[in-house]
Amino acid sequence: MSDTCQKTRFVEVKASHAGQRLDNFLLNQLKGVPRSHIYRILRSGEVRVNKGRKKPHYLLLESDIVRIPPIRVADKKNPGIPEPLLKTLEQSILFEDSHVMVINKPAGLAVHSGSSIAYGVIEILRKLRPEADMLELVHRLDKDTSGCLVIAKDRPSLMQLHDQFRSEDGIDKRYLAILAGRWAGGEKMIDAPLIKNSLKGGERMVMVDAAGKAARSLFTPIDYFNDATHIEIKLFTGRTHQIRVHAAHAGFPVAGDPKYGDPNFNRMLKAKGFKRMYLHAHTLGFNLQQKYKITAPLDDEWKELLKVLSLKS
Repeated sequence: MSDTCQKTRFVEVKASHAGQRLDNFLLNQLKGVPRSHIYRILRSGEVRVNKGRKKPHYLLLESDIVRIPPIRVADKKNPGIPEPLLKTLEQSILFEDSHVMVINKPAGLAVHSGSSIAYGVIEILRKLRPEADMLELVHRLDKDTSGCLVIAKDRPSLMQLHDQFRSEDGIDKRYLAILAGRWAGGEKMIDAPLIKNSLKGGERMVMVDAAGKAARSLFTPIDYFNDATHIEIKLFTGRTHQIRVHAAHAGFPVAGDPKYGDPNFNRMLKAKGFKRMYLHAHTLGFNLQQKYKITAPLDDEWKELLKVLSLKS
């Protein structure tokens, strides 16, 4: 066993952390401690705020006093982050100032740790920036999706960006995708509501359903190939798996998508050595004290697949 926190601490909440959820505050204070362990000490009452119990979603106030108990975590549950991965993520930083950091998240890397994931982007970044007072995910990308991911470095920026991501016209979100099949026609708006956690064959899925939440995606083809299409998608809403489900609903699923994709097309890709899902958060535009527009370049595997597809056309 190894001590992650060796004695009880009493931490006064600074203005920069006012409004933050208690569970997220603890994840930042106890870097490397699994999320499941954080919730365990919250449920047990070992964590106190102003000497009282609080729920994980409690929003901290400036000058709150948070009692953080000693934490002991087995090394096997909290493995070190490999040095090559630290270097990869350091090199993936596209932009950084005093308010935000934007990275080009690699495909296959989760944004945060979970029950079966030892570490994700946010844990790696906190390891890279131990001096940072705050690093918080502004939004999420699926594990298999690459591209622009925004991390806030102060509470006001996080709150402003959350508001913008919730608004249809707050963030300019443009993705690139390679779709299975030759897209029929040109630009097309898909306006199809989505419902989460529908069961299909025992697997939890997001599905198009009239009872779901509004979801709008504008698909604009870039290149047509014999059996695939390179396409840009502008998001007007940010539902879970929105592009993946809308693309499949249109009859042209995202290439390499293990959940909503075309199994035969995916097997063909894997046989040729193309193993990722081809969905990429290409450009993000947002406003804070200034206007930001960040573009994430495509990886070499994506560019190579485009070459292969063009040779077949």
